[in-house]
Order: sequence, then structure tokens, then C-alpha cells
Amino acid sequence: MSPRSVISSARRLVVKVGSSSLTGTDAGIDHARLVALVNALSHQHERGTQIVLVSSGAIAAGIHPLGLASRPRDLATQQAAASVGQGALLAAYTQSFAVHDITVGQVLLTADDVTRRTHYANARRTLERLLDLRVLPIVNENDTVATSEIRFGDNDRLAALVAHLIDADALILLSDVDALYDAPPHHAGARRIPLVTGPEDLAAVEIGRTGSKVGTGGMVTKIEAARIATAAGVTTSITAADRVVELLRGEDVGTVFLPIGRRGRRRRLWLEHATSARGRLLVDDGAVHALVHRKTSLLPAGITAVEGLFHDGDPVDVCAPDGAVIARGLVNYASNELPALLGRSTKELAKALGPAYEREVIHRDDLVIL
Repeated sequence: MSPRSVISSARRLVVKVGSSSLTGTDAGIDHARLVALVNALSHQHERGTQIVLVSSGAIAAGIHPLGLASRPRDLATQQAAASVGQGALLAAYTQSFAVHDITVGQVLLTADDVTRRTHYANARRTLERLLDLRVLPIVNENDTVATSEIRFGDNDRLAALVAHLIDADALILLSDVDALYDAPPHHAGARRIPLVTGPEDLAAVEIGRTGSKVGTGGMVTKIEAARIATAAGVTTSITAADRVVELLRGEDVGTVFLPIGRRGRRRRLWLEHATSARGRLLVDDGAVHALVHRKTSLLPAGITAVEGLFHDGDPVDVCAPDGAVIARGLVNYASNELPALLGRSTKELAKALGPAYEREVIHRDDLVIL
């Protein structure tokens, strides 16, 4: 099966649309653009494809109701705009999909929701059940409560992680640019790159780094999202929103990224790509060998120093004696508890402090080797 056929015949598909693809010249939501996207996805849904739509646009939808001239820069006003705009955006989707007798459901996520073990399972279970019920989930980052410490940062990355979460066959990243080019598209002689087989194909590509005035992304974030998705075995495509119908027909539009990894549900991918470390644990050479080669949990005996302020359950980086980051994991102790435990065995700690201290600092199920 050709890469484009994988997308057009996908059993389960994640589609991400950015703010720039949904907004008009006045920076507000363009209803005609939204309806055109809905019509294209509805046709695919009617063919039996399970679709998850990751949609930006909540902050953009809140700009005009709040009387703002442009996208706000400060977090508090962004959250206020998202609070106002998310309801308006979902209402527009609900009304437009209802024309096709498709029910939609809203799913708002923060990185914190899907890196902790039980939350990750709940998010996956909710999306799976919605799809089983033929509901079309509309996913967005929960901008109204997300802080800088628990943000995905862009919906391109969120979409890649959702594709991995639900074991999707394909991911489509819709943009205001119709494909990846070997130079900025407005430059004379810039050529479309129809197929990316691996990182080496991007070595000489000149990539723009800025997003639109209503969005946060750009081609850099889309390539990073494609890297995450293809590493999880998901075929990925980048194209313009107004060319999605052609892409879903299997036509030669956009850029397709071939999968380079195997599909499968591994929460560690979320831990690696959806979290920011709140602190650092320096470990000795013996602990480095045990973590990397024997795939063990991290115990207090191998830790030599604690840096930063963090709480039980927070993500932290694990560093070799030279400071190089070797792993990231969810810690079972707060930063103020750990110094008294360093260099001591769990049995010794349990005997001195009680059975609650006979536990790993980071369990191997909550650890990803970087």
C-alpha cells in the first residue's frame, strides 16, 4: 500500500487544524472555512473512518468577544480568551457536524492529564469509548487552566501524541502552507518535498520558525510533531486545510512522512515529549548502568545530589555524574524529602523510617531512557 493510500484508507485518523486555517482577515473564526473542513471530515467519517479532530482556535475565537485587537501575549488574558472562545468554537463545530448527523464530544487535555499513569489510562479509555460510539472527539489543550509548566506548547505536538495514544493509522497536520518545501515557499525556486523517508531527508531543508499572528505554531512544530508520530509508527502528512479533500482522496498533495518506528501504546512517549522537568537527580555510574542497561527502577542508593523544587509525582531529569541527561521519570518523593535518603538502601530506609520508605524513587514503568 502506498503512503498516500494509508492516509486515504485509514481506519483511525487524527486531524489537526491550526488557528490560521480557521480564521479570516479580522483574526476571528471564519465560519466558511470551518464548514469546509467539517464537510471534508464528515465525508470521510461516513465512509467508516474513526476521526479525532485536534483543533486550535479557542483563543482566536475569544479575541472579538473580549474586544481585543489581536492575540493577547500574557497568560492570564490568553486563558480568559480561551475560556470565552472554547464554547463558541465547540458550538460552531457541533452545529456544522450536526448537518451530517455526526455527534461531537469535547476533550480538553493538559500534559499533566496524560503523563501520570492513571490519568493516561483514563484519557485513552475516554477517547476509545467515544470512537466506539461513533462520536467525533474534538481535542484541544485546556488553555484555561494550563500553566507554563504543564503546557504541551502547541497543538501539533498534542496531535502527534493523541495519534499515538489511540493507535491511529495516520495523522494529518493542516496548515496555511500546502506542503513542506526545501526553502521558504515564497522564495523563487522553492520546491515541494512530496515524501520524507527519514531525518536525512530534512538535512538541507530551510525551515521557517514563526507562526501566524493568531497561532503559536509554524513548520518547525509540524516537523517535530511528524517526528514524534512517525517514531510511533504513524504515517503523517502536512498540507493546507483547503487541500484536505484531495489528500483524503489519495492525491499527490502535501508532504507525507513515512513511519520509522513501530506502533504500540507506550506511555513513555508522552513522558518524553509532553513534559518539562521540574528538577534534576544526579546519579552515580552504577545507577547509570542499572537504568540504561538493566532497565531497573531508580533507588535512593544510586542518587548523589538533588537539584530544583518538585513534588511527589512531578517529572524530573536523571543525570549522569557529568551532568548529561540520561532519563526522565515521575518521582515518588518531594525534593525536600530526598536529601535524607540519598545513598541508603530501601531496606535500610524501611527499617529506620517505616515501610512507606521501601519504595523506588522512580519506578521503571514511570521512566524513559533518553
